[in-house]
Amino acid sequence: MRSTRLRKLALAAAATVLVLTPAGAAYAGSGPAPAPADKSDRAAATAPTAQGNPDSKRAQAAGVCDDAYQVGATGHIKRSGTTIASVKQFYSPSCKENYGYLWVWDSFHTGAKPYDVTLGVFSYDRDAVVGKVGKNDTRQQEFWTQGTDTANECTAAVGTLRPEGAPLPNQGASEKRC
Repeated sequence: MRSTRLRKLALAAAATVLVLTPAGAAYAGSGPAPAPADKSDRAAATAPTAQGNPDSKRAQAAGVCDDAYQVGATGHIKRSGTTIASVKQFYSPSCKENYGYLWVWDSFHTGAKPYDVTLGVFSYDRDAVVGKVGKNDTRQQEFWTQGTDTANECTAAVGTLRPEGAPLPNQGASEKRC
């Protein structure tokens, strides 16, 4: 009789604990170990984007400072009235440098034959393109210049894209920034 009473008391205590414990509660040492950070989150943080990602692999290879942000309005490169690329200028307060950025639009990039691209930062003060980069016969979508020492000058990012078979490149520039 005493063992029946102890079993009932133990059962009641266990039921009380289950009722008072919120669903999904976790305690230190209970449940599986948390998964490491999702690799797709890290990949997304360094992925190239149409907006311009200073943390992308190509930006980092060009030495773009991670606090760089877009300055001025975006320029567009058009071919027969259709936009095929965007041209932007970025500025880094910590590095005090400007960068040119060119993004080939998906609508052109998908299925396009190789093309030639140039990109730079135009200094109105010097009347010259500085930090110029070029890539011939490429299908690359994202382009960055290295940093240019033009923070105290009036500048704009300038870019060209020449599709295969075209005799001349199409060009565009971001808004002038002083």
